[in-house]
Amino acid sequence: MPFIEPLFEDRREAGRRLAAALDRYRQSRAIVSALPRGGVPVGFEVATALSAPLDIVMVRKIGAPGQPELGLGAVVDGNDPQPVLNDEIIRSVRPPPGYIEAEMRRQLAEIARRRRLYVGDLPAVRLDGRTLIVVDDGIATGGTVKAALRGLARHRPALLVLAVPVAPADTLDDLATECDDIVCLATPEPFYAVGPYYRDFAQTDDDEVIRLLAEAHQRSNADALAST
Repeated sequence: MPFIEPLFEDRREAGRRLAAALDRYRQSRAIVSALPRGGVPVGFEVATALSAPLDIVMVRKIGAPGQPELGLGAVVDGNDPQPVLNDEIIRSVRPPPGYIEAEMRRQLAEIARRRRLYVGDLPAVRLDGRTLIVVDDGIATGGTVKAALRGLARHRPALLVLAVPVAPADTLDDLATECDDIVCLATPEPFYAVGPYYRDFAQTDDDEVIRLLAEAHQRSNADALAST
């Protein structure tokens, strides 16, 4: 891979710049939904700047029998989680009866465990009728984000927006039919990976996710009290 000049200092700085590009949604009663873990620091800055609640959306792959990296689809968390399946791969693999349902239950249990870890017993945020801004720290192939968008679309938000600091243009073209708007700060060509475009791309750990979500929740509560 050739040397790539970083575009962002870190995820927090990328989030502040992304928030500026999303300013038109400030008055839209938006909810920011970030993909853990790396999307949370970006989403935190966006939610703070837009005075919006910060939520998380978790996607878990449904792996093929004996080939866990081959995705038959994915399951997305939410009030009524349902799988987003890849029918072409399912026809090719032909998993045994009941396999997908069992694997979905297993992945939903893991999603529930992680949600409890990140947000405790707070109920999932209602998304129907709201502007929903889905945030990650960048996109490469787009598979996880596509599953997230399809899963969240089932909750019938008023507007579904994808917002990322950096992604390849062809991936964004592929995702354009999955949402109402895409906001992306940079589409480098050629595109190799997300990490090189950050000067600091250290892994976001669970403790940081928990801290930022708690901070955002406290701020949302304070905003709600101030508006009454």
